[in-house]
Amino acid sequence: MIDIALNTTSLPVMEHFYTIQGEGYHQGKAAYFIRLGGCDVGCVWCDVKDSWDADKHPHYSIEDLTATVLKTPAELVVITGGEPLMHNLDTLTAALQSAGLKTNIETSGAHSLSGSWDWICLSPKKFKAPLEEVVPFANELKVVVFNSSDFGWAEKYAAMVSDNCKLYLQPEWDKAAQITPQIIEYIKANPKWELSLQLHKYINVP
Repeated sequence: MIDIALNTTSLPVMEHFYTIQGEGYHQGKAAYFIRLGGCDVGCVWCDVKDSWDADKHPHYSIEDLTATVLKTPAELVVITGGEPLMHNLDTLTAALQSAGLKTNIETSGAHSLSGSWDWICLSPKKFKAPLEEVVPFANELKVVVFNSSDFGWAEKYAAMVSDNCKLYLQPEWDKAAQITPQIIEYIKANPKWELSLQLHKYINVP
């Protein structure tokens, strides 16, 4: 059962670790990742399908999560999933920010926005589209390109985000050899976009 209570004190956590952000705007920066359990988006190419069932993962108290992050030099905390917005994240982000940490969410936008964020990465998925109310809050639009039709999908949301939102196209990992050359040509023709690569997979870090 997904806990959407406003006074959430614990959350199902698949994994958490200190690493290098591999994707998007913060690529190459140190970050502490908290991967929450639970997702109903169902991307066929998802590389963390074990995260989908929230009931499979232990609950961690927000107090303990915050204390664990503070044991590292991390300044940025990335909340990801799964789909993290299946949970109310107000209490989590309040605790992290009160501890002096920056908060970043990676979300499909398929659920209502909760939490207080220094950076919002919106990655819209065709399998369950974002809520229109979430889209304008994106600081970063990161579209995973699986086939050529995804360029049109990307442009649909690029037209909906704010003017200062960063725009990224990212090849789906298993099709990177095939799709990356198409992305490069697309970016050359449409220079408002930038290339995002899953750097962490090239350097073998989580």
